[in-house]
Amino acid sequence: MSDPTEANGTAGSAEAAGPGESGGGTGGRRVRVVLVDDHRMFRTGVQAEIGQTEQTGVEVVGEAADVDQAVTVITATRPEVVLLDVHLPGGGGVEVLRRCAPLMADAEQPVRFLALSVSDAAEDVIGVIRGGARGYVTKTITGTDLVDSIFRVQEGDAVFSPRLAGFVLDAFASTDAPPVDEDLDRLTQREREVLRLIARGYAYKEIAKQLFISVKTVESHVSAVLRKLQLSNRHELTRWATARRLV
Repeated sequence: MSDPTEANGTAGSAEAAGPGESGGGTGGRRVRVVLVDDHRMFRTGVQAEIGQTEQTGVEVVGEAADVDQAVTVITATRPEVVLLDVHLPGGGGVEVLRRCAPLMADAEQPVRFLALSVSDAAEDVIGVIRGGARGYVTKTITGTDLVDSIFRVQEGDAVFSPRLAGFVLDAFASTDAPPVDEDLDRLTQREREVLRLIARGYAYKEIAKQLFISVKTVESHVSAVLRKLQLSNRHELTRWATARRLV
């Protein structure tokens, strides 16, 4: 769903709205936000939900659908907060964070990241937090709570959906690095996502609807997972995922 003209068009439209503009609703608070997600329909929905600036105080100044677009738009617009999907073409949300590290470290005008993803997997949460994101919420969040989370991240707070906070606490409570699962590392982020949903008992049509992809694409991902893990069917796949606590 990536549109190569998206980055240039969005960045250009944001130039008139410079950093630090005041106004808007919510007691005069204003936060400039970039949306990064590879599903156009989802970005449109988020924009409609939170982008009524006079009511929410949120000004959406840019959008991007993949890693390269994201870096281009974020660099051009310098938002206060980026809503970042974990799974993106071009390397995923972690790659966006890596390439935007200098912007996050800017003492005068830091760009802060809030992960917004369908995934609630521990490795996804921990990966983006280690990459520098200030929080992680799932796409089941309400518009009101998302606006509140954006402002909290802008102010420097860390924000997590309740269930996900435990992953982060557990991960950083230990000084030992987590063991590397070589089998799991063979899978792409999207393949892991499909694997997890298959193991939870979702049908192909349900997975396609949840991930905004076609049933044929789901089938291709499942075939790739079975081949890479040397498994024969979804029942073996479910046992494999359950043994690794991925479900």
